[in-house]
Amino acid sequence: MSALVRMRVAAFVRTGRALPSLLATLVVLGIIYGGGKAQAAEAYGFSAVALFPIIAWQAKLVLDTEPDVQRRLAITAVGHRRELAAGLAAATVIGLTTVVFAMLVPWVIGVVGIGGIEGPRAAGDLPLGAGIALGGWAHLASLVTAVGLGALASRPVTRSTLYGVAVLVTGSVLAIVLGLQGSFAPWIVPPLMAAARTLAKEPHAGSVIGLSAQAVLWAAVVVAGYARLRRTRS
Repeated sequence: MSALVRMRVAAFVRTGRALPSLLATLVVLGIIYGGGKAQAAEAYGFSAVALFPIIAWQAKLVLDTEPDVQRRLAITAVGHRRELAAGLAAATVIGLTTVVFAMLVPWVIGVVGIGGIEGPRAAGDLPLGAGIALGGWAHLASLVTAVGLGALASRPVTRSTLYGVAVLVTGSVLAIVLGLQGSFAPWIVPPLMAAARTLAKEPHAGSVIGLSAQAVLWAAVVVAGYARLRRTRS
């Protein structure tokens, strides 16, 4: 299975599909951090929300790269479950690379002197290390849920580029709209906006644990639906 993961990651890079999402990531991060310095937790929380559709798009591209015949051969060789897990693992590896990149870019921008991350401004602010750790948590929550959305939007499930884009865009928009404060059904979508609001205030261990559980549960339900659809449409 590890060989299949490496093959899919290599195919994603060699075919040039990594370039558009990389450029989109650079543009988004430039807008977020280029206007001035911000505290780590708040800035990273906003970054996690902004990168959610990009990571989902990357996951879709990874799962779309392999031709249908090659995918069926992989199912025959390693079994349906391992083939499915290899695709999700490859998408997660690419998404994790984006997360690491997003965590490092503001420090590079800070070195240039046009923005980036800064330490606490007042006595009650979060320490820099805690803000970075919480920012990493927010990005990981965005990663696991975005991979699930990208899998649902992939060609093996939707069988159409148009339907795939519709699923991707609709899911990304609903994740933000239904995640707004006062939403009638925030539990339907991944807790991206709730995590960003938590990091903008004073995060507590209880809220972090609760939002983590919601993100993992949401991703598990979506991946289970993806696996079922893949099994019926392969």
